[in-house]
Amino acid sequence: MRSTILTGTASSPRTDDTAEIERLFADFLAAWTAGDAQAFGALFTDDSDYVSYDGTVARGRRAHQHNHDKLFRGVLADSALVGDLESIRYLTPDVAVVHGTASVLMPWRSTLPRRRLSRQTVVVVRTETGWRIGAIHNGRVRPIAVPEPDAFPSRMSRLMSRVARRFGVGQNRSR
Repeated sequence: MRSTILTGTASSPRTDDTAEIERLFADFLAAWTAGDAQAFGALFTDDSDYVSYDGTVARGRRAHQHNHDKLFRGVLADSALVGDLESIRYLTPDVAVVHGTASVLMPWRSTLPRRRLSRQTVVVVRTETGWRIGAIHNGRVRPIAVPEPDAFPSRMSRLMSRVARRFGVGQNRSR
């Protein structure tokens, strides 16, 4: 597991906090791989948010546990979650943003398909029982290049905007 520790506006992180957050990410992967929805749910705060790679939102530890129980007993049975912790950035001494990458390895595969790679943006918070996941957004890694302003896609977009304005179609900016 590789990680870069970054500090934000918070005071310097304690080594044990960083180690606990690294363990939390490792436990996230391990609970999934074990198909243990109860252990998976225990990693979250009661009021946590989970945004899946398809954009759906689940709120609350119970919902995450319930959804993953169905997944672990259904379409993702016997799958493994493999990944790396990329960075931890402390916003306050009790809140950090964690970035990681992971992919679901299905039991019939020996290697991960690149199209399955996801990046997790995770907000972790210190609780009475240790660091827990307060929010997670899981999005597929689909890098695209941003076209230069003089590139064909940019020129075509500006042309289409002028045509739309001329014929009065599209967004109405006067609202």
